Order: sequence, then structure tokens, then C-alpha cells
Amino acid sequence: MEIGKLIVLTGPSGVGKGTLWRSLWERHPELYLSVSATTRSPRPGEVAGKHYYFVDRQQFESMISAGELLEWAEYAGNYYGTPRPPVEERIQRGEWVVLEIELQGARQVQQTFPSAWRVFILPPSLAELERRIRERGQDSAEAIARRLQQAEVEIQAASEFDVQVVNDDFEQALLDLEAAIFSSQVASLQFKIQNSKFKKGQK
Repeated sequence: MEIGKLIVLTGPSGVGKGTLWRSLWERHPELYLSVSATTRSPRPGEVAGKHYYFVDRQQFESMISAGELLEWAEYAGNYYGTPRPPVEERIQRGEWVVLEIELQGARQVQQTFPSAWRVFILPPSLAELERRIRERGQDSAEAIARRLQQAEVEIQAASEFDVQVVNDDFEQALLDLEAAIFSSQVASLQFKIQNSKFKKGQK
């Protein structure tokens, strides 16, 4: 049986990686989005094992100690992480598993699962990223400023990844992402898509 693949999808907040993933999954339902573990309480409508594995802090810390997480971090007083065993089981069955995670976690996966294929989603410019974040209307001016500052730092890490996809035109970005993941040469492809398109932009 052919061994599957682990695909890591990351990029700054607001760049559209979640929307790209959902559209990619609609085209390729054979892809499996990894389920994270968390110590936070379930929200209304969330199903254990589907949206998250809900565990307590002692369980999570035991998973850390046992090396059972591909990546983990603590946000707002709660732990979040990717359990290794379910991912490895699916890959051994020949499935392609996708992790949609933040930069910190993606860097950890490079250490814990170095054969993962890692994709960084870039905005066409910081100015355009700011426009998209403001259009969502979910953040205060201070929060937007923090997000943009963090995004600028994260964008500097894009060259660490196997593939860079610029989310300028959504449909083109989706095609680029699809091509990068499903190329027959994905294991060795050094595929820097439209990287020169990114520029900081003037505000």
C-alpha cells in the first residue's frame, strides 16, 4: 500500500488559508483535516473527535511528555496541539492528512515530522492584508495593528517552506495550491509560486 502524506498549511491571520482549505476540500474530499486536541471546554455544537479532542490539562501535559504531539502551543490559558497517533495511522493507510495551523506549530512539525510537505500562504501585500482584516469587522484598531505586526514577522518565514502560494486572485491561488499538493513530483518539488508578486505595499 502506498504511504500517504502529511501536508502543512500555514500563513498569517487573515490571509485566507481557511477559505482556501475549505474550497480545496470540496474539490478533493479524500483529503483529511487533522483534528486537534485542546484543554478548552467545548462550544455549543462542537462534537468531540470531530471538531476537537477535548482533554484536561493533565492529559495534555502527559501527551507532551510522551512525545505524542506533532506540535502544540498555549493560547489564552488553554493548550492546543496535534496528536501524532491518528495522523500516523491515516498516513500508514495511504491517506493525505492536512494540518491547517499557525507558524509556531508549522515550525514544530518540521522537527517532529520532517517529511511533511509545508505550504505557506502569502497575501499580495501587507496593505491588502490590512484591507481584508478591516473588512471582516471583527477586530479593534489595536487588535488589527497587532495582527499586522505579527503578520509582517511571520511573512519573513515564508522562505522556510517548500511552497509559497500568493492569495491575490482567489481562484488562481486555489489552482496554485492544488497544483503544488497534487503534483506527481510533490516529494521533491521546489515550487515557489509567484513569490515575486509579494511586496510590502504602502499604507
